Amino acid sequence: MDTLLPWLDYSLLKTIHIISATLLFGTGFGTYFFMIRATRSGNVEALRVTAATVVLADWLFTTPAVIVQLATGLLLMDRLGIPFTSTWFLVVMALTLLVGGLWLPVVGLQLVLSRMLRELPPGAPLPERFTRLVRIWEGLGYPAFLSGPAIFALMVYKPWLG
Repeated sequence: MDTLLPWLDYSLLKTIHIISATLLFGTGFGTYFFMIRATRSGNVEALRVTAATVVLADWLFTTPAVIVQLATGLLLMDRLGIPFTSTWFLVVMALTLLVGGLWLPVVGLQLVLSRMLRELPPGAPLPERFTRLVRIWEGLGYPAFLSGPAIFALMVYKPWLG
């Protein structure tokens, strides 16, 4: 069977896919946890550093992992001969689009929150708008992170393909 990038070993491709999935989920979960903890601490200086670090982590780790996930996922499907019309793929894509649809506003909110913290004068309390935006940011994370284990399970068990 002709495949894309035939020189790329299946096991290596799958390993890269697993590592990028782990990086994507782990970085997202970690930054989410630390941002929530910093917000609830009420320590504005800790929150400034955490928010800036969360934004940086998304650019350094999450964004490249998303790109690698998509590329390796499509290559693996090609290698395995899985059709893009399969129920399995459609469910995986629906969950992936859900997560992406939640992640994009989260990134925007992170940028706004980080900027608000940079511009906040020393000793000033957190503005009400900041607290409101953090609640929205946090609320978007719950369905995104619940979708993560579902996607992992679909990758492992591949229902509807047997």
